[in-house]
Amino acid sequence: MLMALDIPQERGLSYLDHKYLDGLQVCRFPLFDFLEPLPLDWMYLVYTVMLLGALGIMLGFFYRASCLLFLVPYWYVFLLDKTTWNNHSYLYGLFGFQLLFMNANRYWSVDGLRNPQKRNAHVPLWNYTVLRMQVFIVYFIAGIKKLDADWVEGYSMGNLARHWLFSPFRLVLSEEMTSLLVVHGGGLMLDLTAGFLLFLDATRPVALVFVTYFHCMNSQLFSIGMFSYTMLATSPLFCYPDWPRRLAAHVPTCLRGLLPPSEPPQPSSDCVYREVGQQRQGKGARRPGLRQHLGAIFTVLYVAEQFFLPYSHFITQGYNNWTNGLYGYSWDMMVHSRSHQHVKITYRDGLTGELGYLNPGVFTQSRRWKDHADMLKQYATCLSHLLQNYNISEPEIYFDIWVSINDRFQQRLATHRPGD
Repeated sequence: MLMALDIPQERGLSYLDHKYLDGLQVCRFPLFDFLEPLPLDWMYLVYTVMLLGALGIMLGFFYRASCLLFLVPYWYVFLLDKTTWNNHSYLYGLFGFQLLFMNANRYWSVDGLRNPQKRNAHVPLWNYTVLRMQVFIVYFIAGIKKLDADWVEGYSMGNLARHWLFSPFRLVLSEEMTSLLVVHGGGLMLDLTAGFLLFLDATRPVALVFVTYFHCMNSQLFSIGMFSYTMLATSPLFCYPDWPRRLAAHVPTCLRGLLPPSEPPQPSSDCVYREVGQQRQGKGARRPGLRQHLGAIFTVLYVAEQFFLPYSHFITQGYNNWTNGLYGYSWDMMVHSRSHQHVKITYRDGLTGELGYLNPGVFTQSRRWKDHADMLKQYATCLSHLLQNYNISEPEIYFDIWVSINDRFQQRLATHRPGD
């Protein structure tokens, strides 16, 4: 449901004509250079298919097909524009990929009404394992990344403590101490511990209170679309799977017809069962088949890959927060903020030697390219082609960009001047 709400908002369905500017000369920044947007009418169709897929997943209606209808357009749109890349958009795509392999249409679903074997049936434990581990990784790796000196010393979100949400804390603490202890210290501790506390029965109620408060605050502090509500929706994954049944059992009988069933689930051929008191592979136990082995392999490989990617910076080399090589896979949420003192684009006519200057951001709707070397290259290539339409022969493009991270002194990020 949240993804269905997200598609008109952060994905851009409600302003698609402005997002793709059909027929105009625009520089774009796809992850792979061969990716290009379709004509505007076809892009509306792509977004409509994605929306229908999200609704199908929500209802459990032709579930596998709905997963594909959502997943393929989502990753196409996501990879089409690196300037909109962020942690939570990446997370939504990961959830969609995981759901494709899961049996998430067994309870209170349209498919269950159509197929008695799927109605109110068990799902394999690895389905929960993958989802829980994904949420745990988002919290825990974000906490590990916040061990960065800038976050620990209170420089990353320096002005956040002025927000009205922190007014109660400012009654007993100064603004500087509120920033250091509550914003930075509290954020660090919550991210480091939330995943563990949600896993344990004894600490789960307290953890649910704190993560709910945390995400509700984030929804007011930042413009991050459905992310806060998506993380709230993942919290019940850590509870016992029968919590909806126990909740429905306390509802008056006259209303139970409108709620999910409260009776115990039926056995499923996708699961392996053992009788109580029997040994692990003893008499009467069903041995795992190919489907179960593939589920175990998928779980191990997927979780290992998710732990590897945040620390794969050596692939692109350099300080990841400066070069941004694999920043999008690192869960470095809010650790660094950037400001630009000076951005200059110079072009030179390769035949006449004439110099000229371009307004930063010309022929593009985004300015995120200023922080990414790969986008600078894509932008320069695009400009060199477009400027030929303005009687500039064999144009050469030069950038001079100065950046500050977390309000430090400005440093030159990229430079290449005529004659160098």
